[in-house]
Amino acid sequence: MKVIRWIKYILILTFLSACSVGGTSGNPITNLFATATPLPTAQARITPAPDAQSAVTAFFQALQQDDYETMYAMLAQSSRDAVTLEDFSKRWNDALNTMSASNIDFSIMSSQLGPHNAEVGYSITYKTVLAGDIQRNIVMRLANENGTWKVQWDDGLILPELAGGNQLAMDYSIPARGDIYDRKGLPIVTQATAFAFGIQTDQIDPDMRGTLTTELGLLCGLDPLDIEDQIDASGPGWYLPMCEGTRAEAKRLLDINPGGLVVADYESRYYFETGLAPQAVGFTQFITPEQLNEYRRLGYNGSEKIGQSGIEKWAEDYLAGQHGGTLRVVAPDGKILSTLGQSSPQPADSVYLTIDSNMQAYAQSAIEFFRGAIVVMEVDTGRILAMASSPDFDPNLFEPENPNNALGLGELLNSPYDPLLNRASQGQYPLGSVFKIITFSAALESGLYLKDTTYDCQYEFTRLPDRTLYDWTYDYCKEAIARGDACDTLSTRPSGLLTLQEGLMRSCNPYFWEIGYDLFTNWNRGSDIANMARAFGFAAPTGIDQVPEASGQILDPTGPVEAVNQAIGQGDVLVTPLQVANAVAAIANGGTLYRPQLIEKIQPVDGGPLLSFRPEARGTLPLRSENLATLEEAMFMVTQFKRGTANYQFAGLQYNVAGKTGTAESGSGLPHAWFAGFTENEENTGLPDIAIAVIVENIGQGSEYGAPLFRAMVETYYYGSPQRPFYDFGRIGYPPYTPTPFGAPTQGDN
Repeated sequence: MKVIRWIKYILILTFLSACSVGGTSGNPITNLFATATPLPTAQARITPAPDAQSAVTAFFQALQQDDYETMYAMLAQSSRDAVTLEDFSKRWNDALNTMSASNIDFSIMSSQLGPHNAEVGYSITYKTVLAGDIQRNIVMRLANENGTWKVQWDDGLILPELAGGNQLAMDYSIPARGDIYDRKGLPIVTQATAFAFGIQTDQIDPDMRGTLTTELGLLCGLDPLDIEDQIDASGPGWYLPMCEGTRAEAKRLLDINPGGLVVADYESRYYFETGLAPQAVGFTQFITPEQLNEYRRLGYNGSEKIGQSGIEKWAEDYLAGQHGGTLRVVAPDGKILSTLGQSSPQPADSVYLTIDSNMQAYAQSAIEFFRGAIVVMEVDTGRILAMASSPDFDPNLFEPENPNNALGLGELLNSPYDPLLNRASQGQYPLGSVFKIITFSAALESGLYLKDTTYDCQYEFTRLPDRTLYDWTYDYCKEAIARGDACDTLSTRPSGLLTLQEGLMRSCNPYFWEIGYDLFTNWNRGSDIANMARAFGFAAPTGIDQVPEASGQILDPTGPVEAVNQAIGQGDVLVTPLQVANAVAAIANGGTLYRPQLIEKIQPVDGGPLLSFRPEARGTLPLRSENLATLEEAMFMVTQFKRGTANYQFAGLQYNVAGKTGTAESGSGLPHAWFAGFTENEENTGLPDIAIAVIVENIGQGSEYGAPLFRAMVETYYYGSPQRPFYDFGRIGYPPYTPTPFGAPTQGDN
């Protein structure tokens, strides 16, 4: 005890000495206490608990996006050890496809959290096309792995009924696909027994060869001489596919029984006349692997043929009808355990087009030996009566059961001339002199030109400092001189002094070059023509939604050269035939731009139409009434006055037509031939007036090749068929197909 007291005494003395002044030097104990720092303030470390409900929410949000990879990454390690990403994705996708799940809703109901495990109750509703709404309340178990909640997954999280290896199965009831008719109720497409026609070359009877080629030529719309050439070019025992037809057509040929004829029947989606307006109507094909998920979710079993283009695609919901089905849970041994929902099929609707079969057939016939397009539409409604694009194709070749499919389809799909392209709505071309109606309108609306404003139209235009441009009459004069003739005809002499209306009538290039140059250079109104073109509907879709369409192109000129080129529809001008027909229709009807349409009505089996045609105005031409009337008069002068560029083509026609010729330099080969115009005969005929746009690619002058096709369509409309041949093929031959140019040439003509 004495020792302890002694130690305490020493410590007290030491502490006191440390507090004394100057007593710190050389004392290690004293130094230790003098340099001590305060102890740090105690701090609590808080680790937030992971949010299990948020993890479940993220899991199902990924499910709504079919993002199985993200879902798989959220699984607990034990679950990922038990199932691969591929198998996990397949189980979910198969289940959703089988139940035809179009949408998924979920909500969190409850949660119980522990330090390492959690249970979250949720409600999930699968909105299905065929089985109605399937709703289940399910508990999801989660494990806390490194501070993150992970899903302990099994098939019961899809549906409790799927636990233990059970599967979903759907029994489908599929209605027959709906038919497509023309405006008068004539069938264009139907489900039927079709007949494929072909030639077996080693079975041809020499005495019946002419009959064989003639009859197949008539049936298939082919030149018998072309069929002869195919036979001569083939080897022994070859099969040559021809076309498809109806039972009645097959019977007629079999009754004639020409040697070498092959006829095979098959169940098919049958397209009459080897395809009327095939680019517009479209075709069906089996669902592709890329489309499978989309259509399984819509209630398809995946083995159907669906519309892949045109009206067939646009009207798929109507033409397919409503599928029916019964959704069941099936045990691994195949035993049906329960039924989750069911629905009955509903018959398909029929689609009636605005197309007139007769007009369409003649339009296709008129242009079949060339590349180009013809559009015929009512001026006061926007109804399309014909939409022909050449080259075209036989949509029956897409039917796998068709014996002609293997050979014919491969040739079609490998064609360098793109027969599947709808040139009427997707082909983009310079417009040439038809564009002068735009320049004419811009000139009048500028107030700088009147209908009687004159210009001396000679061969040359010399306002551009670095070049001389020549009128189309100059080219005709050169051709006459080369033949040894004098330039003393209407088409070889300069047009001379012209009013603005006469300038359009004569399609005087220098006059319109002058307008473009004048507006750009002298009046700082270089955008007037481009703005007028856009107001006529160019450089924008027409609004038709049943077929794809291109927008075309109208640019503001950046210099006098561009302004001069644009004034005659060259340079950077690109338009579609559909846009041209629509613009010309607006001129004819007083200035209203209607939305072009191909659908007359959608007709169910019972009840009234689901959809009926109604005109839809989408704009108005920016022309004062007096200027619109002046433009119409000038377009009538083109066809009715002796000096009009198309007058000779309409001699003897008993109906009033107005129009404009156009010859667009293509930048590749011969120019494109245009003619666009309208009729004015409703008061006398009781038939709605129509607008027509014609383009023939790489052929020559619009007056020589476009105008005859225009007249043929007018005659077909009023007489039921063309009243004279379209062309003198002995003179011009059959021009070869060449690629469609998209270039920007500089010259123009009539």
